[in-house]
Amino acid sequence: MGEIDSITDGHTLWVKGEDLTIPVSLNKTKCWLLPVHDEDEIPEPPERVRWNNVSTLSEGIKVFIGGQINMQDNRMSFVSTKEMPLTVIFYNCPESSLTDEIIRCSRTQNEYWNGITPVSLVIGALSLICVAAFFLNRPAYRLTIITALVAVFIPILPMFPPGILLTLLYRRITWHARKLRSYWDLVRLPMCYLKEGEESTVLGSTGEKYGFIKIASPSDAAENTPFLVPEYDKEENPQWHIFGVLTPEAPLPKSSSFDPFVTFGLLHGFPKQLASRYAFRAYSMEALAWILLLLGISINVVFIFFILSLLRII
Repeated sequence: MGEIDSITDGHTLWVKGEDLTIPVSLNKTKCWLLPVHDEDEIPEPPERVRWNNVSTLSEGIKVFIGGQINMQDNRMSFVSTKEMPLTVIFYNCPESSLTDEIIRCSRTQNEYWNGITPVSLVIGALSLICVAAFFLNRPAYRLTIITALVAVFIPILPMFPPGILLTLLYRRITWHARKLRSYWDLVRLPMCYLKEGEESTVLGSTGEKYGFIKIASPSDAAENTPFLVPEYDKEENPQWHIFGVLTPEAPLPKSSSFDPFVTFGLLHGFPKQLASRYAFRAYSMEALAWILLLLGISINVVFIFFILSLLRII
């Protein structure tokens, strides 16, 4: 973890750490840029940055490099291989919250449009038009022709009235489901270190003691203790847990671990129970959203056939 110092040869990134600068070969390496967002909103998905476009990023941007280190000319350097490709993430957040940011950003949006959408729409539309043209001069296949022409517009059917109202509900509900899925991931982070039934353990990466304690309310925690999940049901009267590094000198877990990826913060319950709750709510909302979307499409199809029957086309 460090900052961009300079870029040479068009593909060699020099990363400046606390006490040394290491070159990173970005040739054919997947690089990602975490978006900047407000703390209380769901961020956009990470942006893919081509390795030959990294030079457009300004110096001083924070970067995380994960992968294999080789010795070349008595100098350490990161090199991406087929067996162990490099992970390069550019970010603008505190190192202690990088794991949370990656998880929240990685819950991609549920949208119609992506990289292959235009091509697939064109191929599908041309295929259906060819089917309709093939049966055009055959009166017995008029229903087939109408069905093929209606199917051409199915990808955009949710955007037409009257079904568009259900489409708006679908997008709103899927947004909430995506947020719940990110919370589902976040509450499971402490269990990456603790086994079932354990209250503390020794971190293999640093040798520190990691665990949790229970408190009555967030006011009992230190002033700068973060919430692992920014939202919770206040009427539930939750049992609060603080996860972090335990020391004999401090009565509460602290955040100053030697490993910046170690989870530190407050949870309004035990991770396993919270994960089950968020998973159930996320799956339920996703199922409801898809039911509403398919219902809106069905309403529009029926509406189109009704209009065509009034015009005596069918």
